[in-house]
Amino acid sequence: MATLKDLRTRINSVTQTQKITSAMKLVAASKLRRAQEAAESARPYAQRMERMVGSLAELMHERDDAPAMLRGSGADNTHLIVVVTSNRGLCGGFNSSISRAVRLRIMELRNGGKTVKLFCVGRKGREQLQREFGSLIIDSADELGKRGPGYDDADAIGQKITELFEAGEFDVCTIVYNHFKSVMTQIVTFQQVIPFADSAAADGEEAEPVDRGGAIYEFEPEEAEILEQLLPYNLSIQMFRSLLESAASEQGARMTAMDSATRNAGEMIDKLTLNYNRTRQAKITGELIEIISGAEAL
Repeated sequence: MATLKDLRTRINSVTQTQKITSAMKLVAASKLRRAQEAAESARPYAQRMERMVGSLAELMHERDDAPAMLRGSGADNTHLIVVVTSNRGLCGGFNSSISRAVRLRIMELRNGGKTVKLFCVGRKGREQLQREFGSLIIDSADELGKRGPGYDDADAIGQKITELFEAGEFDVCTIVYNHFKSVMTQIVTFQQVIPFADSAAADGEEAEPVDRGGAIYEFEPEEAEILEQLLPYNLSIQMFRSLLESAASEQGARMTAMDSATRNAGEMIDKLTLNYNRTRQAKITGELIEIISGAEAL
């Protein structure tokens, strides 16, 4: 049975922990608003960019001079998975949900005879996948902006992916990230970026038809030249979008986790305080009985 000193020490320890989790919840809540606004502001531009590239891709898909990033390498043997997680923990199942989904995708691809390579964006994803799939990690990016991800970070990652593709390191590239839906809900999302694929079609939805009104368009420069420029830019834009979505999801998950931890700490303090009072009362009663028994013996 725990002594009164042990119970007091534990109550103080849990109280200090509750103060920390409560402070972390407030910090996450303040960062969440800014991150959520950034993620929601980036969505329309990223979606419009994807639709524009998709519209051009319709005209070029069957042509021999279509850019390599549109038609792919012509094979489907090597898959590069870009895993977007956070650099910090204490955010519930935010990182583990992505790692779990990536493990399942790796096993699925391997069972199909495919080769898998990993590009880890964020320290936690790399740490969780290192033990089991360390040999598959070909590159990582941990040092993102301290004030949140910027376009320069996404562009640098996009350029690395483009260089790997041009070097023939992979055939298909997919970004895996948490899409922010609400503070309580983050959805693990797989988005194929090389070769270009409509994200709506990848999710099983019908792509929005492009209405040209029967007009015939002339392009200057040629469609192939335009796509040569747009496809790497679209890759950076989609990478930037995934980083912003991940940042908002991280803060939402951390806020939820710290709120739950704060409430659990409060419940534990109540139980420990009750146990402390009962133990103290039992000790006082025992001492009184000893005093009374000693007095009666005299």
